[in-house]
Order: sequence, then structure tokens, then C-alpha cells
Amino acid sequence: MSVHASPELLTAQTPDAVAARGLPALPQHVAILSFEGPDRYSSIGGLGTRVSALARALGKAGHAVELFFVGDPAMRPIEAWAAGVTLRRWCGWISAQHPRNAYDGEAEKIADCEASLPAYLVDSVVAPAAANGQRVLIMAEEWQMANVAIAVDARLRERGLRAAATILWNASNTYGFERIDWLALQRAAAVTAVSRFMKFELAQWHVPALVVPNGIDERLLRGADPAIVAEFREAFNGKPTLFKIGRFDPDKNWLQAIDALAELRSAGIPARLVVRGVRDPYSETVFGRAHDRGMAVERMAYEGTDRHKLIAGLAQTEAPVVHLRPFLDEQTLFALYAASDAVLANSGKEPFGLVGLEVMAAGGIAVCGSTGEEYADPFVNALVCDTSDGNELATYLRTLYADPVLRGELRARGAQTAAHYTWNRVLATLQRKVAYVESRFTG
Repeated sequence: MSVHASPELLTAQTPDAVAARGLPALPQHVAILSFEGPDRYSSIGGLGTRVSALARALGKAGHAVELFFVGDPAMRPIEAWAAGVTLRRWCGWISAQHPRNAYDGEAEKIADCEASLPAYLVDSVVAPAAANGQRVLIMAEEWQMANVAIAVDARLRERGLRAAATILWNASNTYGFERIDWLALQRAAAVTAVSRFMKFELAQWHVPALVVPNGIDERLLRGADPAIVAEFREAFNGKPTLFKIGRFDPDKNWLQAIDALAELRSAGIPARLVVRGVRDPYSETVFGRAHDRGMAVERMAYEGTDRHKLIAGLAQTEAPVVHLRPFLDEQTLFALYAASDAVLANSGKEPFGLVGLEVMAAGGIAVCGSTGEEYADPFVNALVCDTSDGNELATYLRTLYADPVLRGELRARGAQTAAHYTWNRVLATLQRKVAYVESRFTG
């Protein structure tokens, strides 16, 4: 069974193809404003993945992209990164005093961005482009950059340059919504959202939004490296293995995953759960639940990112719950997605669910929640939980273990679904939405 979309279909959805059908192209110059980014220091959640992949896709499509983010203070403030993409690490002097991650010292960093970014964007990005008769697309992400977008709009108007820029503000989550001046933001920018679920969440604040989904890089459609997948499966030694990655947060339904594992083991399926997350106070609640259900937890920690140490450790451990502490590079992570029996991206509240889509691209089986993962079709290309009940998840996993045909179909159809969410297709959608915004909100 082929798991790839036809080249003709994919080509028909590219920005160039859309432009050829009469819509104006996206502006040549693009500035992306985000707290997270590609550095390990800045890659905490899905936002870092989103903006890094978006910047690469725009650069690959021929745009001049500047990605502004709270970067690693030990790295160069300005760096030529992927083709067409320049990284601009902001707040370095503050980050040097807050070495944990981008959100360490968050309030100080937000204040610095609000004070310094608008002037730089207007004077050093938009004004030179306008002098050459060109426009700039400014894409601000999440609540931390809402006031920046408002200030950029005000400064552009003061300089008589508002018509030279299109400003979008994007919501990937509801964090910080209560801190946003929604009236001012809507005057300054067009609001976008990554899913219909997030569009609904914004509507609760009486804010209309345009939906522009997340995407994945086309290269991910090649799937995980089969040699590394085989190494992991050999290490599993026939043990039913589930995987879950993400922040230790109640929204991620960690307790459902633990309860489902306990139910599987009580039913005679000797499953284990491998998890990857940074230890924090809620992780103790999660692991405490495992102990309460009679399951030991082994924490696997080692220096560096040596995949062979990880594989050796997984082969040796007998613990029902294994907590991976080391950072997992993309190649290792995708192989783990594909090698596992299922990846539990079973969030109770998920604005988009990029992990589930990446699991599908890797050739794995995704278990999703039922909020923002609009690409997930229950028992067709994924398993989908409607509740936070461990019994619901365990029931579906028992069905999965008992039905090899279903397992094969979910992997194949998941890979086909992923092909519909490449960044090329997303950029074509963005192009159409920007054309609408420019007809209504500029000037």
C-alpha cells in the first residue's frame, strides 16, 4: 500500500502554484516573533518546533526570513541558519542570568522584547523594505508577543509605513489570554489560530480568527530510519512498548496513560510505558500514581545524546515505567515513534497536536485526544480518546494489540494523512489568508 500523496497533488498546493492561479504571492520579507526557537534552550514545547519549521519552509520557498526568539545566550546573537533564514537571538543579556530555558526570567524578557523589538522591526526591517517598494509579513506568536505586535502597528503608523507591513498574531494555545488587550490587538493585527478548536477558544473572548494549521517538513514523509527502528525493536525484545513525550502537565492526560498501562498489565498484557519529559513537581504526581498502581519507575539518565546508551538501557530494564531524562534528537525520536506499539499523544486539551502528526509521518500509531487534532480519524488513521478515563484508553489499546490488520492500516493511513499537512500546503493556505488580510486590514 502506498503511503505517499502523488507529486501532482502536492505540487498543486505549493505557494507558486497558488500564485499562478491569480493570488498575490506572500511578501518577500518575513519576520517571525516567538519566545521559543530552534535552540535547545528555546525548544520547550510545540511552539519551538512550529516556528523553526515554518521559518525553514518560508526560506526554502525563497523568502528572506528573520526569526526573532529568546535564544541560547552562549550562542551568536545573529546567525545565518537554514537557506534564507537568519536567526536573531533576543534578550541575551537577560538569558545569561537565567540559564534554565527561554521561560526562565519570562517577565523580564517580555518587557525587553516590548521595549526593543518594535523599534528594530520598524526601523531596520520594514523601512528598508518599503524604501525598495517591498512589503514585510510580520508573524507574532502567542501572548508574550501580543504587546509587541500592538507596538509595531503604532510605530508603523507614526512613521507612515503601515501599508508596508502585514501583521498577523497567532494563537497556538490559550496560555496568557487573560493578559492580552484584545481590542488593541485586533486593531493592530489579524488574528490567526492553528485549529478550529483554537478558533472556538478565541471566540470565547469575542475574537474572530483565521485558521492556518501547523505543518511538517516534507522530508519527514520519508519516515523514520528503518535501521534505527530495528535497533529499538530488538531492544524491546518483544515487550509491548508504549511511548509518551511532552510537558508534565495535567492537560496532557498523564494519569490516563498510567491508569491505562495498569489496566493492560492487569489484563495480562505485559506492556511498559517509556516517557520523555523534564522532571518538575507534576511529574511526581504522575510517578506517584504509577507506584500507587503497583508499577515501578526507572529513571534513565546519562550525559549527552548517545542513542546506543538509550537502546542498551531499554534492553536491560524491566520496569513498567521508564523515564528518559536525556534529550532525544529528531532521528532518535522519530525512530522511537515508529518502533513503539503506540505513541500516547492523548492530551485532554490540545490546540493542534503536532506530535500526533509527526508520529504519523514517522510511520507510528498516534493516540490523540479529541480537541485540536482535526487530522485524527478514530480507528482509521489514529486512536482517539474522548475522555480522560484510563479504561477508555486501555480498551482501545487492547483492541490494537489483538488486531494486527488494524495496526497495519493505522500506520499506513497515518502516513497518508501526514502528506496532507506539509508546510508547502500550509504556506499555500497562509498565502490565501494573507491575501484576504491585505484586502481588509492594511493601510
